[in-house]
Amino acid sequence: MNDILTQLEALLKNRKGADAGSSYVASLYAKGTDHILKKIGEEATEVVIAGKDGAADKVIYEMADLWFHSLVLLVHQGISPQAVLDELARRQGISGHVEKASRDA
Repeated sequence: MNDILTQLEALLKNRKGADAGSSYVASLYAKGTDHILKKIGEEATEVVIAGKDGAADKVIYEMADLWFHSLVLLVHQGISPQAVLDELARRQGISGHVEKASRDA
C-alpha cells in the first residue's frame, strides 16, 4: 500500500510545476487551497452517498477520489503522506477515547 502513496506523492510533486492547462492536478494547485478543500468536501459527500447506497464498487471509487484529493492537499501544503501514516501508527493500540482526550487537554 505504501508504494502507491509514494508514487502518487512523486507524481503530485511533479505536477506542481506543470502547466495548469495541461494537468488537472496543476489546475487544482493554481486555484489554491480553498478550491482543493472544496473538492475534498465534494468527494467526502460523494463517499457518504455511496456508503448509504451500500454498493461496494461505488464506495471504493468515491473513496479513491477522496484519498486522491486529500493527497493533493497534503502535497500542496508541503506535508508528506508519510506524516499521516506515522500519525496513524502512533495511534495504534491507543483507545480512541484516550487519544481524543489527549487532543482536548
